[in-house]
Amino acid sequence: MKQIAWGLLMTFGLLSYSTMAQEKIEAKYTKEVERLASTKQVKAAFDFIKEQKDETTQDLITLTEVPAPPFMEDERGKVFSKMLQEAGVDSIWTDKVGNVIGLRKGSPGESGYVGVDAHLDVVFPEGTDVTVKKVGDTLKAPGIGDDTRGLAMLISMLKAMNKAEIKTKKDILIVGTVGEEGLGDLRGMKHIFNESGLDIDSWIAIDGGSLGRISNAGLGSKRYKLTIKGPGGHSWGAFGLANPHHALGKVIAIFSKDAWDYTSGDIPRTSFNVGRIGGGTSVNSIPFESWMEVDMRAVDPKNLDEIETIFKKSVEKAIVEYNNSGVRDEVTYELIKIGDRPSGELSPSLPLIQRSMAATQYFGATPSLGRGSTNINIPVSKGIPSVCIGRGGKGGGAHSLHEWFLNDEPGDESIQLALLITLAQAGLRK
Repeated sequence: MKQIAWGLLMTFGLLSYSTMAQEKIEAKYTKEVERLASTKQVKAAFDFIKEQKDETTQDLITLTEVPAPPFMEDERGKVFSKMLQEAGVDSIWTDKVGNVIGLRKGSPGESGYVGVDAHLDVVFPEGTDVTVKKVGDTLKAPGIGDDTRGLAMLISMLKAMNKAEIKTKKDILIVGTVGEEGLGDLRGMKHIFNESGLDIDSWIAIDGGSLGRISNAGLGSKRYKLTIKGPGGHSWGAFGLANPHHALGKVIAIFSKDAWDYTSGDIPRTSFNVGRIGGGTSVNSIPFESWMEVDMRAVDPKNLDEIETIFKKSVEKAIVEYNNSGVRDEVTYELIKIGDRPSGELSPSLPLIQRSMAATQYFGATPSLGRGSTNINIPVSKGIPSVCIGRGGKGGGAHSLHEWFLNDEPGDESIQLALLITLAQAGLRK
């Protein structure tokens, strides 16, 4: 796997889209993109993308109405795989974790794949009504924007390349990935970059956001589930018995203070959050179990490691103090890591990022570099050139039951942009 360590810059502050928008685009990349966009084949592909707009919308509806809850993306993967086959790929396979991978071959002898992906999974649990409702030109359904629109864009790109008879120098992988959301913990990308053995040259992810948004950095996170257990008993009859809820409260109090002191210091932006709490059987019972889930994030990997250490020490300190507080019996605890996304940042001078900015500018949008927690966290942390671009259009209500999407682009420019970046990176073959 191609490692480009010199391109990986660990950050020392939060980079907002507005501040990064001023990054300079080198003239040679502007000219390269303009030449590419003016070729007969690419112009034809752009026209095909416009012509198949209704077809792309129908693909979006079809995919949205196939449920893809966390860890249950198989059925949507099958539908996406069939769409790739019908659109025309040289080969297709589903790997052992569920990623659907279509290969479009380039020139013989060229090394390194250019990957372009959107994620198959949505945040909504099994049983959620994912029927698409039309209100005028607006489509409403859970997951329709994040990230099913990205999947439909991939199909449109592939159809356009084949209709325009475009040939590339490098092989292109067109991928529907699993496990991007929540506790999926980027398992699809971790498999591709850590276990698949594929020689990935560069990666382009499509996920959320408007035209012009470009992520070149990953916001790292670590997530834990803490479970505290005790004997349990009656709130009156067993009063004084070690109570897991009370112990959990002490953990939260100690961690909140120590973590707040740390994050309030002069360090790159770092955060912590107790997101979910549960346990207990009734108001008049001493619970036998209490649990919470904690999310910690940081721009700099060093700070992420340090806030993680603070959390672990806070748990140990709180449990010891609680068990020594005079309660009868004691509580025990188990700490399980449920999420680990690495941080990292790529230099704006890398060719892929320059090409992405130049292509964005070509379509009249202002390129804005920034940071997010997306599929590119994995390749970025390894120094592999990667960007995450927006799906375009207008949308709202992401991760909610009232999510909506409106394609207000007359020429489907977001798809044309994704294609232009991909072809610039893969190289056009005559």
